[in-house]
Formats: sequence, C-alpha cells, structure tokens
Amino acid sequence: MSPLVPRRDDLASLDGYHSPQVPAEVRLNTNESPLPPPLGWPDAFAAEIARVQANRYPDRDASALRSALAELHGVDPAEVFCANGSNEVLQCLLLAFGGPGRAAATFEPTYALHSFIARLTGTPVVSAPRDERFAVDFDAAKSLLAEHSPTLTFLCSPNNPTGNSDPAELVERIVGAAPGLVVVDEAYGQFAPASATELRGLPGADGLVVVRTFSKTWALAAARLGYLLADPVVVQGCESVALPYHVSAYTQAAGLSALRFRDEMEERVAFVGAERRRVAAALAGLDVDAWPSDANFILFRPRSRSAAQVWQGLLDHSVLIRDVSGRPELAGCLRVTIGTAEENDRFLSALKQCLR
Repeated sequence: MSPLVPRRDDLASLDGYHSPQVPAEVRLNTNESPLPPPLGWPDAFAAEIARVQANRYPDRDASALRSALAELHGVDPAEVFCANGSNEVLQCLLLAFGGPGRAAATFEPTYALHSFIARLTGTPVVSAPRDERFAVDFDAAKSLLAEHSPTLTFLCSPNNPTGNSDPAELVERIVGAAPGLVVVDEAYGQFAPASATELRGLPGADGLVVVRTFSKTWALAAARLGYLLADPVVVQGCESVALPYHVSAYTQAAGLSALRFRDEMEERVAFVGAERRRVAAALAGLDVDAWPSDANFILFRPRSRSAAQVWQGLLDHSVLIRDVSGRPELAGCLRVTIGTAEENDRFLSALKQCLR
C-alpha cells in the first residue's frame, strides 16, 4: 500500500483553528449573539426559502442579497462580496491578493485566523506588537509597512480578543501608509462607536476593505454568512477565486430575511452594550484586571489565581468561557462573551466564588 502523502512542509506544525466545546449550561466562549433572531424572522425566512428551487444551483452572484447590503451601507452592489462567513471572505482576499512572494501584516495579539488563513494560502505573515493597552502604534505600523511592503494589512476593530477599537484617524493614516489593501475586520463593528465604512470614498482610500458578519448582531451564526465592502476591483478579485455557488440559496435567504429587522438588530446592540457595561462594572469590584471593550466580550486577567484555575472553576459551575492565556501576549487572560442578563449573573456569581 502506498504511504500517505504528508501535508505541505509549511503546514506541518499548523493545528486546525477551533474553540473547545464542552457541555455547560452557560456558554460564553464564542462571542455569539445571546438572543435568537427576532420573532418575525422565522416566518420571513420560511417565505424566502419557499421560493427556492432546491434542484437548482443558487444565484452565484447573490444578487438580491448584495443589493440589499448595498442599500444598507449606501454603496453600489458592485462594491459588495458575500461568502460563507467572514472567514471565507478573508480566505478569498488572501487567495486573490496574497500568496508566495507577497506578505500579510498583522498587529498582535489579534484575531488568530488572519495569520492562520494567510499561512494556509502560502502568504508569509509579518507582525508588529500592540502596545500595553493593545492599541496599534502608528510608528511601529509604518515601520512594518515600509520594511515588508505587505499586499494585505489586517486591522481588527473592535479587536478580538482584546475588545478595543481602532480610532478612525489611525485607520486613515494606515490606509495612507500601506502599499496594498488595508482590511478592517469589523465582525464586532456594530457594537463600536464608529466604523471604517465611514472612511470609504475618501481620497486615497481605494485600498480600504471592510469585512462584516451576520454571526453576531444579526444572530445568524448558524447560517455562516459574511461580506465585504470594497472597490469593485477587489470584489472581482474575490469572485475570481471563490468556488462556484459557494453561498447556498438558504444562506442567502437567511441574510435577506434578517435585513428586514434592522430596528430589532439595533435593539440587540443596545442591550448587549448595556449588559457589557454592567458586567464591566461588576468586574471592576473583583480581584481581576479587565480591559475596556467596544465588542460583545470582555478580556480580563485574574490577579491571584491562574487562568486555568478560574476557567476550570467556572466550568465546575457549568459556565464556559474562553481561555486565551496560551498566547504569550495574553498570559493569564480569559475572555467572556456577553450573554443574557441571567447568563451574565451566573457568570459573575460563579467568578466571585472562583476568586475566593
């Protein structure tokens, strides 16, 4: 029998990206929406899928969905690209504009899939550290860009897993200094006070790409739907590397249905923001250090107990959060998603007991 073919040498040490899932009554580890879609959404979704011809391939261009997103953001449909979650959007960007002989720039710590997908596509990754407040230092960024000339520069705002946003002035300066595309990952953008979408259309901002997802505020993590806003040339590049019919008719229907409930989405954003402030205030009175957040999660570090001890202690109370302490820049840190009021109360009560 022939021996198995080994993985590519550059992937030999790469493990798959995943968030450990273990049984727990309160799951606050994956930054999902704590609430299901609006009450009217199931009927709207059912009406949409009733029109789907299951024996036919879906609209490859996702034309109706792109038009609806274009209307939402005040852009042309040619500036919108849809895919299976924002992760496939990132993959298409790297397939089209990355690869051997090019580079992708990141500012660590940040969303791990930026560098992970870059490596999958054979794109070398160059990085600069964030400062002690997890902010991107423009001078360090400018030096990194000048030295390596990356074709893609990734920002994450609000940043996962630290929660802080990049000021508009910083994004604008990086767009001006970057030799290639600047990709602002706004998976949590609706929770933040400002968005890089406001910079699109400004002089010199042709290389700005904004990535969004339906998994958070739209409460559609199960649908796997993401999109980007960019110059039509960037959209065409992504379309050229996407697999045929990559966004199913049912996923397109889910997204179209969700866009009819914008007011309810805004209510969810307001609810999560209020709960985040409440949880942050409670953490301020405990034996932990917590960082300010513009997202739907909070990063914190226990002072007198290890992250592993607190994570396990919470799990013993059937509360699951994310242990991010294995990353050198996040030593001792844990990340908790903002849940329902009841879930947040369970988390805070269990955390108080774990810290005794």
